[in-house]
Amino acid sequence: MTYQEEFITFMVRSGVLTFGDFVTKSGRKTPYFINTGNYKTGAQAAKLGDYYAACIQEHMPEGITALFGPAYKGIPLAVAAASSLYRNYGRDLPYCFNRKEAKDHGEGGSMVGYKPQAGDNIAIVEDVVTAGTAVRESIELFRHVADVNIRALFVSVDRMERGTKDCTTLDELREEHGIAVYPIVTVREIIAFLHNRPVDGTVYIDDAMKERMEAYLAEYGPRSFS
Repeated sequence: MTYQEEFITFMVRSGVLTFGDFVTKSGRKTPYFINTGNYKTGAQAAKLGDYYAACIQEHMPEGITALFGPAYKGIPLAVAAASSLYRNYGRDLPYCFNRKEAKDHGEGGSMVGYKPQAGDNIAIVEDVVTAGTAVRESIELFRHVADVNIRALFVSVDRMERGTKDCTTLDELREEHGIAVYPIVTVREIIAFLHNRPVDGTVYIDDAMKERMEAYLAEYGPRSFS
């Protein structure tokens, strides 16, 4: 089993990937939902870091000088990924994250952890990108911190939905900011792996659920590809 397939099973078992009737923040009615806030144990955090690290190592085995986790959900993701990169691959990358409000006492500033330097190659570690707001805010934040290069964005799942254009949100980020974007898995890979395949005795994507997910992608997926 590939690490991507293991990750899909891990999300289901953790109650992070669920199926039913949901409404996204943008108001779209979706048959599946990904809630990374349901990760809550040390074992889950360690495994999650391993999956992010495997994705980072596969796509960017070199060239990154620091990881950045946007507050709030990106913070534990960046920490877990950095820990796993050192533990499993011997890569000791510094990490940092932002405060929602700049600190006006003590050391001050808006960043915690590593202090980015001019010329750094930064990889952003996020959970699920829908509209790309947090990523765009991160890019703007770094303009006031240091002259860094935002090299890549790593996310857990690409929902493969349109953003403000006809392409997907992740493709928008690729086009607008020249960022390499790497999901651990895509929704298409989730459908392909879980369709009529039981996890602990339960089939989560049967023919009816697959049809609903395909219909959702047909309505909200990209109209064109970059």
